[in-house]
Amino acid sequence: MNTFNKLWGVVTPAEAQAKIEEQRAILNGKTPENLEEQAISLVGTDIYEKLIKDYTEKQWGKPTTELPSFIIRRLPVRLTYDNNYFNDTYQGIPIGGYTQIVEKMLDHENIDVETNVDFFVNKEQYLKDFPKIVFTGMIDEFFDYKLGELEYRSLRFENETLDMENYQGNAVVNYTDAETPYTRIIEHKHFEFGSQAKTIITKEHSKTWEKGDEPYYPVNNDRNNHLYKSYKKLADEQGNVIFGGRLGHYRYYDMHQVIGVALQCVRNELN
Repeated sequence: MNTFNKLWGVVTPAEAQAKIEEQRAILNGKTPENLEEQAISLVGTDIYEKLIKDYTEKQWGKPTTELPSFIIRRLPVRLTYDNNYFNDTYQGIPIGGYTQIVEKMLDHENIDVETNVDFFVNKEQYLKDFPKIVFTGMIDEFFDYKLGELEYRSLRFENETLDMENYQGNAVVNYTDAETPYTRIIEHKHFEFGSQAKTIITKEHSKTWEKGDEPYYPVNNDRNNHLYKSYKKLADEQGNVIFGGRLGHYRYYDMHQVIGVALQCVRNELN
């Protein structure tokens, strides 16, 4: 409601909803077929133009008319003055961060950890030697891109150490305009309420993935989803390989969804 109030001067949820209904009327009751139409149906044209369009196209490198509608459904819309982003009952991050919790998971006598190892150098040997492999890399790379390449988005990080205690007052601030080259700034100390005299910020730039880059996001448009289904058929024939994660499932999972899918995978294997 704070956003609606600043933009339109409305005060009550009924006034905000009426404004949204007025602006979404341009769809004439049409079922949204792309991200632009889905966004307008959720929040109207003003907020779409000011907060969603430029940011989304900067993030994905494609016009919103070419992106699937489900991406924007992750955006919570509430007609309340609650400024929290998520609606979940429980919210938080692991104490000490994700690195620490993963290190503790791997600290077991039955687990050996090797880093800087290229799976594909010894892929055939691994498939032969191990009864079960969990593969969380790019599914098209696993099959040597033989059906064609899927699209991904990558990121470039620009780190700065600043001689100040507090730069932006929040862990993450998104920049929704087209002119700012980065999508967001992360100020790491605010994740755990740090009180250091200096602060470290990271500017996050979205970019097209190229071979050699780290892939972060699958681009789930119609072309890529159709190609993924073909790769999924090949994956189903790999009896000793479990494909998982954003890259293995070619889906835009949030962290809690990744954990949920992993737990369900374990249940399936044990049963």
